[in-house]
Amino acid sequence: MALLQLKTLLLLSILHGVIGGSDATSGEHSCGNTAEGTLEWDGSCSREEDSPWVTQAGNCKRGDFGGDSFVCVCSGSSCDFPGAIHHPTSRGKVTTITSSRASDRFHVAHGTASTKPAEGSRLVVVNPDFQYQKMLGFGGAFSDAAAINILSLSPETQDTLIRSYFSSDGIHYNIGRIPIGGSDFSTRTYSYDDVDGDVDLKHFALTEEDLKYKIPVIKRARAALGDDELYLLAAPWSPPAWMKTNGRFNGSGSVIPDLWKPYANYIIKFLQAYQEQGLNMWGLATQNEPLCGEKEEWAFNTCVWLAPDMRNWIVDHLGPALHENGFYSLKVLISDQIRKNLLDYTSQILESREANNYVDGFGVHWYSDSPENVGILTRTATMFPDKFLLYTEACEGFISPPDERVMLGDWTRAETYAHSIIETSNHHSSGWVDWNLALDMEGGPNWSNNFVDAPIIVDKDEDSFYKQPMFYALGHFSKFVPRDAKVVYNSLMLATKEDDLTCATYLTD
Repeated sequence: MALLQLKTLLLLSILHGVIGGSDATSGEHSCGNTAEGTLEWDGSCSREEDSPWVTQAGNCKRGDFGGDSFVCVCSGSSCDFPGAIHHPTSRGKVTTITSSRASDRFHVAHGTASTKPAEGSRLVVVNPDFQYQKMLGFGGAFSDAAAINILSLSPETQDTLIRSYFSSDGIHYNIGRIPIGGSDFSTRTYSYDDVDGDVDLKHFALTEEDLKYKIPVIKRARAALGDDELYLLAAPWSPPAWMKTNGRFNGSGSVIPDLWKPYANYIIKFLQAYQEQGLNMWGLATQNEPLCGEKEEWAFNTCVWLAPDMRNWIVDHLGPALHENGFYSLKVLISDQIRKNLLDYTSQILESREANNYVDGFGVHWYSDSPENVGILTRTATMFPDKFLLYTEACEGFISPPDERVMLGDWTRAETYAHSIIETSNHHSSGWVDWNLALDMEGGPNWSNNFVDAPIIVDKDEDSFYKQPMFYALGHFSKFVPRDAKVVYNSLMLATKEDDLTCATYLTD
C-alpha cells in the first residue's frame, strides 16, 4: 500500500439498511464495516460518540407517509442542510457520515483509526497505487417537469430546494442534463420549430418552457454552485415531428434522410440559443435512447437512430456543423441508452475513424442493469480507453403500479441508487446523473402519464418539498466525491454473500 501524505481516501459503502461514507487522511489503510453498518478504517474505528467533534447533521423535520423509512420536510423557513463536512486533517483520524433506514440523515462522527480488525468486521483492502477513471460528477435533469415544480413554490422555498441540490451546504450537484425541446416530462409535445417544411429553420425559437422555466432555474443552480463549474449536458428526445418518417413525436420513426442536414442545424441553433442566454453546453448526447421505437410503438417522445445511420449523420452532418460553428470543445456522447446495447452500438459507430474523432464518450441508462451485463461496461472501456462512460439517466417507479410510482420515504429505492453508483463506479463510469430533479406528488407532470419517482417531491399546496431517501443516497456521493477524484482499487474480505455489502473507493487531492 502507498503511504498517503497529502491525499484523502474516501470509502462509500452500503450495507442493508445503512448507507455511509468514511474518509481518512494519510497512512497505510485498509478499511472495514461492522455488522451494524458503521464504516471504519483499518478494520476498527473508535467513533468517539461523546466527543465534541460529533455532529448531528441537518435537523431533519421528519415526515412519515407509510413507507419503510421517512422523508425530510423542507420549506422556505426550514430545511436540513448538512453544511460543510471537512476531511480529517490529522494522521490516523477518520470521519464517518451515515444515513440509515431508521433514523440518520448524514450523521457525522469523528474518530481514530486502529490497526487491528474488530471482531465481526468486514474488511475492505484499498490500494491507491491502482488508479482508474477520473470522476466527472453527479447531478440530475432540468426537465420541463422539474422546473415547473420548482417554480410552483414560493421564492423562498424555491431557493431552499435549489440550494439543497447545488450549494456546498447541500449535496453539491455539478452536472445538469437538459432535454432539447420536449420530453415525456413536458405538459405537451413540441419542438423549437413546428412549422412543417421549414428546412431553413426560419421559425426556430426557444419556448416558454425554456425562457420561463428551465433557463431561470439553471441559472440559479449555477449561482448556488458557486465557483465550481456546472456541466450542462443536452440531449434530444425527438426532432420536429415533420422531420420524422412517421410525422409524430412519439411512436416510432427516424429522421428523414434528406433532412439529416437541417436536423444537425437544428441542434446547432439550440446550442447557440442557450449560448445567447448565457448558458454554454459542456456536452451533447446525440439522441436519448436511440433504439426506442425500433421494434414497437413508443408511448412518448422518441427517434430511432440505428448505429450505421447515427455514424453517418455524425460524420457527414453533425460533426462538421459543430466544428464549423465553433463548438470544438463540446463533449459528444453517443449511445445514451441501456447498457446491454452499449458495446454493439458504439462499436458500429466508432469503426469509422471520422466518427471516432468527433465522439468523446458514452451515455448509459440504468433501466436494464443486471449483474449479468455489468461486464459490458468494462469491455467497452477496455475497447475504447480514450472515451469516458457516464451514467446519464435513472429513476425509480417506472414499472410500478400507478399508486406506487411515487413512494414517499421508501428506503429500498435509496439502496438501489447507491448500489448502482457503487457498481458503475467500479466498472469505469465517471459519474451518475439522475432523471428529474423534482416531481409533483403524482410523479409528473408527464404528458404521456409516464409517472415516476424522484429524490425530491414537491407539495405545492403546502409550499413544501420532501427529500426522499434517494436524495441522501445520491448525496453521499455527490457531496463527498469531487470532480477529478480517481476511483482506486478495493477488495472486500471477511464478508459473505449474505452481508450484501458493497463499496467504492475514491482518491482525492
